[in-house]
Amino acid sequence: MTDLASRVADAIGNWVDTRAPVWSRPYLRLARLDRPIGSWLLLLPCWWSAALACALARDVGRLPMILALFFVGAFAMRGAGCTWNDITDRDLDAKVERTRSRPIPAGQVGVPQALAFLVAQALIGLAVLLQFNRFAIITGISSLLIVAVYPFMKRITWWPQVVLGLAFSWGALMGFAVVLGQIGLVGLFLYAGSIAWVIGYDTIYAHQDAEDDALIGVKSTARLFGEQTHRALVFFYGLALLLIGTALTLAGSGVWAWVGLAAFAANLAWQIARLKIGDPALCLRLFRSNREAGLMLFAGLLVDALVVRF
Repeated sequence: MTDLASRVADAIGNWVDTRAPVWSRPYLRLARLDRPIGSWLLLLPCWWSAALACALARDVGRLPMILALFFVGAFAMRGAGCTWNDITDRDLDAKVERTRSRPIPAGQVGVPQALAFLVAQALIGLAVLLQFNRFAIITGISSLLIVAVYPFMKRITWWPQVVLGLAFSWGALMGFAVVLGQIGLVGLFLYAGSIAWVIGYDTIYAHQDAEDDALIGVKSTARLFGEQTHRALVFFYGLALLLIGTALTLAGSGVWAWVGLAAFAANLAWQIARLKIGDPALCLRLFRSNREAGLMLFAGLLVDALVVRF
């Protein structure tokens, strides 16, 4: 099989395809380093919570190191999670146009090699976690059960996006665990708001595969909502804003945090207005725009933390 034929269908033209050593490309694709958007979406709640917790503690001295460690940990653990997902979904992936070119169903990597790669990535994540306090370590390890069961949820429930939200939003708790050694109401509201956000953006993402999913019996909120997706997004994105806004209120956040939330809200509204569920390329573009949305919220929280400290 030529490398051109082995490229993943929705990730063509990235640095993995053009610059990485040929032997490494299947593993980098397993870790989704050819499509890092998911790593960013896992990272952003971590960064939100770190900035908000540092603002509460009125101490930003450790913030740069915490942000850097979260960056490494999020990319490592997202890669491990995707590798696990590809191992468990290898038979389903072979039946879907967009995913049949992934390394395992395409025959580029065997399951034993994928498992070894998963362990290597998980060890990097563990090394990051061990830099934190005991409570944060326990909090981080507690997320693994959710990560482990997520790939199976699409087989048994119409709401796998909720389980993904529980996993991808875990970072909204981690900042408080690391900085404050506890998780209070601010952290819980931020976590709940992030879950609602994940349900919304992953519903958009799932519309890319809705037809194939229907053929093979895979469930998703995209299939559940169907033509009512816009209304569902209004609900879930609106709920996300309400819950995150509640977290900011409880934290006594300043104007810059609210400016960040307003920019975040504007992007979410733009997604709903633009969405056409029958256009897979547009769905992917709108899904990816959530990185910019999350970064705008983070920027507001970061500036607010700096203003509070100085």
